Amino acid sequence: MNEKLEKSKKPRKKRTALKVVGAIFAVLLFAGGAYAFSVYQSAKNALDTAYTPIETDRDVELSKHNPFSVLLLGIDLDEGRSTGRSDTIMVVTVNPNEGSTKILSVARDSLVDIVGWGTRDKINHAYAFGGAQMSVDTVQNFLDIPIDYYAEIDMEGFMTLVDVVGGVTVDNDLDFSQDGHHFPVGRIRLDNSDEVLAYVRMRYEDPNGDFGRQARQRNVLTALVHEMASYAVTRYQDIFDTVGDNMKTNLTMNDLISISMNYRSALNNIEELELRGAGQRIDGVYYQIISDDELQATRNILKNHLEIE
Repeated sequence: MNEKLEKSKKPRKKRTALKVVGAIFAVLLFAGGAYAFSVYQSAKNALDTAYTPIETDRDVELSKHNPFSVLLLGIDLDEGRSTGRSDTIMVVTVNPNEGSTKILSVARDSLVDIVGWGTRDKINHAYAFGGAQMSVDTVQNFLDIPIDYYAEIDMEGFMTLVDVVGGVTVDNDLDFSQDGHHFPVGRIRLDNSDEVLAYVRMRYEDPNGDFGRQARQRNVLTALVHEMASYAVTRYQDIFDTVGDNMKTNLTMNDLISISMNYRSALNNIEELELRGAGQRIDGVYYQIISDDELQATRNILKNHLEIE
């Protein structure tokens, strides 16, 4: 395949869901910006359908420009299963006073205490055991910060969103091939969801392993935000339909409007963070073990960004 990236076959039914979370934050930003009268009702209907409340530790007053956090989950829902695993996990913190947003990727294999389940296990199992609520509780306990909002999207929704906007453009820093697609170094166009999934799926050829894959996920996130921002108003309904069918969140339309109006400068200044651990097998199972020093340093960064004393 040349640098233009040839068209590929239709997306596979196999759902790896390590890639879907990039679409979530893009949709949130997009929906928050799309409050003009001509599209408001369609957007509100979609968000009303997606709205699924959970218990949180605090109430954030977005009208007062308070810093807030969002847990983004990409869910692998295999055929024949009613629940899945959050195989993509990102924590977003937004601080309008500093004018910045931080996006932390959390490895799905991170060994943590699963709050409400009474075991130590991979962090992505929290969703399988107790859905979004247990995932939020577990991440809060792990990072020692409040999670104010969450948003989850399944693989079907991700594939639809990418195809609706016609793909994304990313800056690629590693030449590799995956699932029949070749990705050269440089600025490349990923024309459809099949190419995007292959792009963010690869880790074994990457010298940074799973951390390299997480970086590509964040690249797709940023690229999809730009695609959404330039999307034709006449086709907003395609996005809204996808949100309503494939997404769950405790963010309301009013929340998204407040974020769009009061936090826009912060959302345009994104810093990427990683929580790096060491791979280890325990009783034959592979885990990422996060050192106490690494975990505490990350906690301090997030607490400072959320202005938590």
